Amino acid sequence: MATSPLAGIRVIDLSRVMAAPYAGQMLSDLGAEVIKIEAIAGDDTRTWGTHYFRAANRGKKSITVNLKEPRGQDIVRRLVADADIVLENFKVGDLARYGLDYASLSKDNPRLIYLSVTGYGQTGPRSVQPGYDTIIQGMTGIMTLCGEPDRPPARAGLPIVDVMSGLVGTIGILSALHERATSGKGQEIDVSLFDVGIMMLVDAGQDYLDHDHVQSRLGGINRNFAPAQPFHTTDGWVTLAVATDEQFRRMCLAMDLEPLVQDPRFLDNSLRVANRIALAEFMAERFALKSSAQWEVLFQEHKVSLSPIHDIAEAVADKQSVARNLIWQMGDGLRSLANPLQHMSRTPARSAGSPPELGQDTQAVLGDLLNISAVELAGLIADGVIGAPSEK
Repeated sequence: MATSPLAGIRVIDLSRVMAAPYAGQMLSDLGAEVIKIEAIAGDDTRTWGTHYFRAANRGKKSITVNLKEPRGQDIVRRLVADADIVLENFKVGDLARYGLDYASLSKDNPRLIYLSVTGYGQTGPRSVQPGYDTIIQGMTGIMTLCGEPDRPPARAGLPIVDVMSGLVGTIGILSALHERATSGKGQEIDVSLFDVGIMMLVDAGQDYLDHDHVQSRLGGINRNFAPAQPFHTTDGWVTLAVATDEQFRRMCLAMDLEPLVQDPRFLDNSLRVANRIALAEFMAERFALKSSAQWEVLFQEHKVSLSPIHDIAEAVADKQSVARNLIWQMGDGLRSLANPLQHMSRTPARSAGSPPELGQDTQAVLGDLLNISAVELAGLIADGVIGAPSEK
């Protein structure tokens, strides 16, 4: 197998929770060495159940350092001096107090690429406010697009803004690495969950900009074309997406609803959207006659998009998940959700290992990279500057 695309790149990951750590995991999967610097008590998510931490910290090394201690700050500075990338998501101004902000660190390492992920960014009237994914989903309007129309606004069931912010941060880092190859200079990347949440409004946001139309929640219905929504079958639920007149014709054939093709209410997409409730009544009655599997076969035969609505267990077990190797098996028996970039033809993403135990690499990393002796390490542990590896 070819060399990993980011082989030789070193990342110092000062971040916690999801967004910036997710960027670190992406970089690790692409071959970078990622050293996660945690507080002696550990990343906040280590107390949220093992699944949350494991979802964003695969393949990293963990060292524990007390950043409030000057000797701890010095350890980080020494590690960053020979690093390529820093990831952090501290509140605006926090790391500047310790001399660990971009302006301070880039003086000794002008090639440094420094990703800061915050709730609202480094500038603006809200920059000092903390912002978790749930808060940002509310602030950006995403919650008003989720849930049923007769129910309160709903949070998307996953930290979608965090994950997307991690991916945007990764794109920024890779762009900065490419530019650095020419200029020889690093740069600071300011990623805001709020900015990303606004970006994620995509067509709903553009609808407002174009027409002053504020869209509202419609449950599982796609507001742009019809029919496109969930339906109940004899044994579960399916969802379908019919985006063209030809697909609608084929759907009617599959469902034995041919008269609907000539119904003046459903002649084109704009009419079907306007009359979606009447259309759904015809379809709901018909879907209730067969199982989800039977409908899937019929729709496949007629080349129309339909799928059963899976729970997570069913999605993971689906034959497509198996074929695409979407669950990675770690060496210690742990399973992990795969990186989709594993299908690059020459330099695929691959796991560098399981998520680390708290502080498991402290002594090895500081000994190997900073030449700190075992005696010095013991003294730093005794003084609370660094932490001892956690014991199971």
